[in-house]
Amino acid sequence: MSPVDRGITGRQPKAVQSALAVLESVARAGAGVTAKEVCEDLGLPPATTYRLLNLLVGEEYLVRLPDLHGFALGRKVAGLAGWASPAQVPTAAREVVADLRGRVRHAVHLVVYSGPVLRCVDVDPDHPLRSVEAVERHLHASAVGKLLLAEQPDWREVVHPRRMHALTPRTVTRPADLDAELRAVRATGLATQAGQLHEGVSCAAVAVRSPSDVLVGALAVSVAGEDAALAAARAEGARDHARQLGPLLG
Repeated sequence: MSPVDRGITGRQPKAVQSALAVLESVARAGAGVTAKEVCEDLGLPPATTYRLLNLLVGEEYLVRLPDLHGFALGRKVAGLAGWASPAQVPTAAREVVADLRGRVRHAVHLVVYSGPVLRCVDVDPDHPLRSVEAVERHLHASAVGKLLLAEQPDWREVVHPRRMHALTPRTVTRPADLDAELRAVRATGLATQAGQLHEGVSCAAVAVRSPSDVLVGALAVSVAGEDAALAAARAEGARDHARQLGPLLG
């Protein structure tokens, strides 16, 4: 007997769309996003959000973090997209970054971009980041995140204003203030933050662009203290290295 093709009927298409939207929300927010944050991001009823999250965890598209606080993408998503695998950075690109580190006395990190997502692919081993997760997740508070947001037609489609959390007293949380910062980023190709992601640390980042002028990465220079001008001055010296990286990462 041939199997009966029941198709997709009734409310099923909407349920599929909602489940995919939940996956996209977790991907945008990064590991540790809470059910409440997903609910606010998508405007779904809490009961629907929790039901979809639990379903996606059960199917291994999402995982619940060990401390039961928040969610992250699961192995099935990694298998489909491959984004969770270690980024392949060409040896020549790592050599360019190493050369820059040899010329400055501050931390130098390399990030790469893929659509609206950034990944820290070469963290300074002598001056490690306090939290890679925080840099990759809180785009409104990190210099490399602002470079990415400045590239978007509408940054609100990547970071909903409700997700502009105050990580420190200096974090930008008003959309109008972020708009002003992003205009400056577009004009200079350099983004800064001073004590916005972590207190006592400033960072500036210069864009790495492919030969076709696509934003493919960034070089970030971190300094102690909350002095954006100092961080920017140090990052200015990285522009030549950023130009060298363009063809290697593009």
